[in-house]
Amino acid sequence: MNKSKEKSMVGLIIYLALGYWAVGETIYKNKILFSTQTGGIFIEKLVSALMLGWICIPVAIIKLIFFRR
Repeated sequence: MNKSKEKSMVGLIIYLALGYWAVGETIYKNKILFSTQTGGIFIEKLVSALMLGWICIPVAIIKLIFFRR
């Protein structure tokens, strides 16, 4: 693997981790989730992070800074 692919893979992993956290802090905050599939909630949140991370990450960071309790 060349360095370019390694950097993009690391970037994707960081983006997904931040997106997963941000989706949990914004969309799924104060929600009770049920799933009949093994790992269903994880996959749903991961796909949401992949698709909506670009908006959820900044919103979650702003909420973290300005709306602490």
